[in-house]
Amino acid sequence: MDLGLKDKVAIVGGASMGIGYGIARQLAADGARVAITARREAGLAKAAETLRSETGAEILPVQADCRRAEDCARVIDTVVRAFGGIDILVNNDGAPPLGTLVSFDDAAWAKAVEQNLMYVVRMARETVPHLQARGGGSILNITAISAIQPIAGFGLSAARWGGVIGYAKTLSLEVAKDNINVNTICPGYIETQRLEKVFAAGGEDPAVMRRQLETEVPMGRIGTVEDISGLVALLVSPRGRYITGTTIQVDGGLLRGVR
Repeated sequence: MDLGLKDKVAIVGGASMGIGYGIARQLAADGARVAITARREAGLAKAAETLRSETGAEILPVQADCRRAEDCARVIDTVVRAFGGIDILVNNDGAPPLGTLVSFDDAAWAKAVEQNLMYVVRMARETVPHLQARGGGSILNITAISAIQPIAGFGLSAARWGGVIGYAKTLSLEVAKDNINVNTICPGYIETQRLEKVFAAGGEDPAVMRRQLETEVPMGRIGTVEDISGLVALLVSPRGRYITGTTIQVDGGLLRGVR
C-alpha cells in the first residue's frame, strides 16, 4: 500500500538504535526524507550510513541532547534549512532508570521531566508552526505500556509519560483545525536494548525472565521493532490523518484493561 510518504520530511528522535531506528528505516523505505537525532554522535553517524545503504533515502543526522531546550530548537532549524520544511515529528527517547519511586531524589525526577516530557513539549512547540505552513502534518509520541498499565519499578517513566499522553491529547484538540494529527503509541515488551536492561535489572537468568514475559503476552512472544514502525508509518501518513488524539498500545494483548 502506498501511504503517500514520498518526499515527506520526517524527524525521528532517538534513532541511532532500537525503536527509533526502526521507525526511521520504515519511513525512509516508504520514500520520506528523514532527519534522525541522538545524543551519541558516533552511533548516529553509523545509523545514518546504514539507513542510506538499506533504503537509498536522504538521511540527515543531527546530534542533539533532547534534554536541552537549545538542542531541540537547533534540530528544527537545521532540518528546515536542509529540507525546506517539516511534515512529520516522531518524539522518541530512552526511558529513565528503573527503581522504586521512593528511591528517586529531586534530581532524578527533574532529569526525567526534561528527557521524557519537556522534550516532547519543546519539539512540538517548535514544529507546529512549520506543519501549519505546510497545510498539515503529524506528531507522534513513543511512550510505553507502563504509562497506561503501571508496572512496579517503572514509575519514574510512567509518571512522565502519563504527562505526555495528557499533553498530546490536548494538543490534538488545539491543532486539529490545521490538519495536524497528534497520537501516542505505547509499546509493550519489544526486542530492544531497553528490554535487555530490564532482564539485567531483574537479577534472574535472562532466559528465564524472557520466558516469563512471553507467558504474560497473549500472543506468546516479545514484540519486534517492525510491529511498532508499521503502525507509525500509517499514523503519520496522509492515509492516517483522520486518526488523532489516540493512545494506542502495541503489546500483543498485554494490556488487560477495557477502555
